[in-house]
Amino acid sequence: MMNENIASIMTREVVTVRPDDSMKEVHKLIFERRFHHLPVTSDGKLVGIITTWDLLKSNLKEEECDNYKVQDWMTRKVATLGPHELVGAAAMIFLKHLFHALPIVDEEGHLLGIVSTHDILRYEYNREYPDDVFLRDTKWAE
Repeated sequence: MMNENIASIMTREVVTVRPDDSMKEVHKLIFERRFHHLPVTSDGKLVGIITTWDLLKSNLKEEECDNYKVQDWMTRKVATLGPHELVGAAAMIFLKHLFHALPIVDEEGHLLGIVSTHDILRYEYNREYPDDVFLRDTKWAE
């Protein structure tokens, strides 16, 4: 069952970018730090998202990235969930729309966290195998 609040599994410390940041920053975060989804915020409110797919679609070479801003390539219409939605709601959205991450926002649109398909997989795995010391104790499983 996936009836826990999404806030219980979301990542709370989210790396974000701003609409006026250079696409060079996005390129760096995606290729050097291996992020796949970067919420775009302005004054703490979610205004968009930029993903690995968006960067690939842009067809920008690394040296061209300084010429463009995040707002030129970000997705503005973003599916979100509130912190009290259930884990199952995120799973349904991922399956139905083939998304891989959802920003979690409050009623005013402030970014509170993000949940990914990896978070759901880890949630289900931990429920099925709660005594798996290897997974629980590995840093990458956090």
